[in-house]
Amino acid sequence: MSAKVSITINGQLYPATVENRMLLVDFIREVAGLTGTHVGCSVEGRCGVCTVVLEGKAVKSCLMLAVQADGARLLTIEGLAQDGRLHPIQEGFWEKHALQCGFCTPGQMCTIYDLLKSDRRSDEEIRGALSGVLCPCTGYVHIVEAVKAARTKLDAMSPQERQKFFPL
Repeated sequence: MSAKVSITINGQLYPATVENRMLLVDFIREVAGLTGTHVGCSVEGRCGVCTVVLEGKAVKSCLMLAVQADGARLLTIEGLAQDGRLHPIQEGFWEKHALQCGFCTPGQMCTIYDLLKSDRRSDEEIRGALSGVLCPCTGYVHIVEAVKAARTKLDAMSPQERQKFFPL
């Protein structure tokens, strides 16, 4: 069986007819052609590398069907930068050398996006959020430092400037 869906990803509408069982991660990669969202654990939801932002909340896109996201707004790693400027999260990862091999980085950044737009922003909460995205390359020290750097940059912004970096 198939269904018609329309999903807005990074501000662009992607209408398509898909199989009812198509995963959201496959829609993002195959229909939208956005390959920054990775698949790591064979779609079991354990690794978190497929995390994207759906209507403002971080979700594992391998655990969701595309039909469940019909009509929704979605943000992927490709949509983090705004107006030609890297998102403070991206800047933090660059400046603090938190990229490692980069495979899990998109999922980490989308997870942190959800965290930093909220009031849940303590060091403990940062570590807790990152625990949902497995990174075999590191001990997370540089990643936590990158998130703290992003948090500092965001805190120094006016509410209007900060809002530009959190469209969802």
